[in-house]
Amino acid sequence: MKSLVALSLASSCLFAAAQESALHADFRGEGDRITSSCEITTFKSVLGCGVELFTDHPLHIAAGSMPPQNGFGAGVAFVGGENTTNWRTSWDIDAVGSMNASYRAGGYLTMIHTPPVEIHVVHPVVPGTSNSEPRKPVTPPSFVHPYTVINLYAQTISLNELSYFGLGNHSALPGQTAYGMTETVAGISAIKPVFEWPAIRKLNLSLDGEMNGRFVALRGNNNEAVPSIEALYTNITAPSLNSQPPTVQFGEGLRIEPELGDRFQINYRGIFEQYAASADSHQSFLRWTVDLNHTFSLYGHTQSQATAASNHGPDECAELSQTCPSVSYSRNLSGSIGVRLLLSESATSSANSVPFYFQPTLGGSDINGQTMLGSYQDYRFRAPNLLLLNGSFEHSVWGPFGFAFTADQGKVEINRSDIGFDHLKHSFAAGLTIRAGGFPMVTVMFARGGHEGDHTIFTMNSSLLGGSTRPSLF
Repeated sequence: MKSLVALSLASSCLFAAAQESALHADFRGEGDRITSSCEITTFKSVLGCGVELFTDHPLHIAAGSMPPQNGFGAGVAFVGGENTTNWRTSWDIDAVGSMNASYRAGGYLTMIHTPPVEIHVVHPVVPGTSNSEPRKPVTPPSFVHPYTVINLYAQTISLNELSYFGLGNHSALPGQTAYGMTETVAGISAIKPVFEWPAIRKLNLSLDGEMNGRFVALRGNNNEAVPSIEALYTNITAPSLNSQPPTVQFGEGLRIEPELGDRFQINYRGIFEQYAASADSHQSFLRWTVDLNHTFSLYGHTQSQATAASNHGPDECAELSQTCPSVSYSRNLSGSIGVRLLLSESATSSANSVPFYFQPTLGGSDINGQTMLGSYQDYRFRAPNLLLLNGSFEHSVWGPFGFAFTADQGKVEINRSDIGFDHLKHSFAAGLTIRAGGFPMVTVMFARGGHEGDHTIFTMNSSLLGGSTRPSLF
């Protein structure tokens, strides 16, 4: 018995030493790469040093825009990954903070199922022949996205500066107030492609699913030039202001990206969500969203969003370099024209209401960093129901620099019956973009339109703070 215990302890020590040795080797390799890349001799070597500092593994700098009004976040990310015969797995633990003491910290795991894909065709029996001949595998067409993607995550985000102007499309500027919010989201999401049925194969159909636990805590903010939220609003005018019960959120949806050639791409997504809070809280509701994106590439270089879903961001590149986007930029011309229709509607029982912190917003950028009606202040218009029409144009100018133009029209409404194409608010924006191959984009846009002045928006794509596993905050 003692010999078995001694053998077990020895095996455990050897295993631990091997694990520590592997991690030590990773750090030593990263140190060597940084030392080599950061010998600054040319402008190109400066870029190479930056790439190593922000993308290498197992430890690198995490940086990017926090939700609007909460500044630029910086911190560290500890990442790893493994390739097996049927799976590509990557994990990421990171934490970032901004100058106003907002922060985000979390752990994220992405698993991509990558077995050899075969579609079997059963041939009819021909009289006089044997039916024992094996079925012949058929390789799926190139437009098929053959990867099942599973994301698991748990994150906490604390935001010290958020704005609330009241509900509806006619909320007034003098109604602006400030508040803070902490939200913890833990859950799982998945994308499952469907290409087994020949009748729908050319639709490039994928099924979406998610399940999240959401834990929100609100607080007043008396440090701004505007009043704190509780000074002007009540639980009626700002639903769920007084209490924020834990909520379980389920979502089911589908994506369609039909084969339409190299230049034209359609990306349609529909999702149905159920938010379930405790029965006595009166804060459960349903929401459905339809997002219709159309992109025309001027030079025939469109990339499937479904395929992009299986790529890796900076925090998912550890030991998986063959799937990571290049940080070099192309000298080829690139440009695209986009048209988008977004419709989101909610429904509750007569006794329930949608918590204001789970409602979509228009104006500046929303809490997920998505710019809509950019000339207005961030979070300017808020309600359970939203309609947005967006047109965009983007073109390369020189090297990694490009030009972008957007035009938005949209509205929010408290009642679903009021959603329509009348009385839309509008905004226009133009500015510069910075790209690095498939890497995230830095954008500086000047927006105007409507009747509330101009707005300059600077954003660094939030995927620099992580990858595709980040959950929505509402």
